[in-house]
Amino acid sequence: MNYLAHLYLAQPNADSHFGNLLGDFGGHRHTHGLSNAVKRGLANHYLVDKFTDNHPAIKDAKHYFTAKRKRFAGIAIDVVFDHFLIAHWRDFHSEPLTQFKRKSYFLLNERRAAMPAHMQRVVTSLTQHDWFKEYESLEGVGIALDNIARRIRFPNEFAGAVNDIRQHYNGLNAVFLDFFPQLISHVRRSGLEISNR
Repeated sequence: MNYLAHLYLAQPNADSHFGNLLGDFGGHRHTHGLSNAVKRGLANHYLVDKFTDNHPAIKDAKHYFTAKRKRFAGIAIDVVFDHFLIAHWRDFHSEPLTQFKRKSYFLLNERRAAMPAHMQRVVTSLTQHDWFKEYESLEGVGIALDNIARRIRFPNEFAGAVNDIRQHYNGLNAVFLDFFPQLISHVRRSGLEISNR
């Protein structure tokens, strides 16, 4: 899952938000001296990723992508699922998205000084430029995915992945609506963090 989904599945405190994103920035290599609450958030991040990566519906959804992009289909699915979470936000959260983002950005910035350097740079840009606003539209999703393609350190044909998403939009949306409630239930049952939802 991508950043918005990880924050949605975090607890409403700074340590949890930090931990639930840390898995994308080196994870366990950066836990020395961090609180148990951050470490539980990191464990929750890994739980979410493992459940997602091994779910049959996610594996099937990768077939929506052309052969030249299938290697990176998981990345595209992560990003477009943030798009679908935004589109269906009211079905999953009682708090308005704008208010949720404002709180989440504040909580992330509370722990920014303790984050690895690369995570600090990403969180600064994420919170100052409201990356999640970009994910509201397919055009924004396409820009985000093309930026990822440019950062891959070897030649690839991942750019233009939004064309596959556009072609199979309804199918991917259906996968998200089936999958995401299962993920929420899995996180709650696991109880790695005490849930207030």
